[in-house]
Amino acid sequence: MSHRLLDAFVENGFNLIDTANVYSAWVPGHVGGESETVIGNWLKKGTVAREDVVIVTKVGISMVDSFNMDNASLSKEKIIEGIEDSLRRLQTDYVDLYLSHIDDPRTPLEETLAAHDALVRAGKVRFIGASNHSKARLEQALKISAEHDLAAYAVLQPHYSLYHRSDYEGELQDFCVANNIGVITYFSLANGFLTGKYRSEKDLEGSSRGHHVKDMLNERGFRILAALDDVAAELGARPSQVALAWLAAQPGVVAPIASSTNPDQLKEIMGCASLNLSEDQINRLNVSSQ
Repeated sequence: MSHRLLDAFVENGFNLIDTANVYSAWVPGHVGGESETVIGNWLKKGTVAREDVVIVTKVGISMVDSFNMDNASLSKEKIIEGIEDSLRRLQTDYVDLYLSHIDDPRTPLEETLAAHDALVRAGKVRFIGASNHSKARLEQALKISAEHDLAAYAVLQPHYSLYHRSDYEGELQDFCVANNIGVITYFSLANGFLTGKYRSEKDLEGSSRGHHVKDMLNERGFRILAALDDVAAELGARPSQVALAWLAAQPGVVAPIASSTNPDQLKEIMGCASLNLSEDQINRLNVSSQ
């Protein structure tokens, strides 16, 4: 199924595939690397030329205890070890974009960036970026890269959606726009809440995402869903497509990340690329999520 989805994704003109070395260590019986392995086996089939896809992967979160952020590490050793393991699983000679998955205040940024720079110079990584970094740390990293002639973070991957706006909007967004840092958002559909699938606690029954979505079933959440429904009706679209189109229209955002588990879901989310929201529609969505 994963290969079918990847084939359809590329056939419809899309090309960026996001993963991480730690995916999906949290699943019982998994140890991490499973997602990269699936993608690597797909690439090996040769149905798509390697240069026609953009592969994004990450390093930093512990493969042993992925939920314990205190074990995160962006040391030189972890970065070098991480890329070799990722390249082996992905069955490729290079990664297009390599992200520091989470900030590691215990490791000097100079060490982290020097390790990334070595990978870029070796041709194993084309560009580097950061995920889950504050404006202050991102600014510090860019300054160090400039001062020491090191590869610089060109991309930020923050938690950002119509429901969850506070991590990105404000000084971090302004900084990214001012410094031409491309933003690719994760949890873009708020764990599926913005698809409109979950509108009551009964809808959460049997869902693996239920515990993530439950707290969104509140006055603000229902207000957002109502606005998505209204705009979707005007455009003949689905709420998920509108939510992703709203993200794509935000300053700094170059691509929202979304996931699917079957062809129907994939077809739905790909439809966001053909939507053009009016200024009025964007404003109404903004107001609904304040």
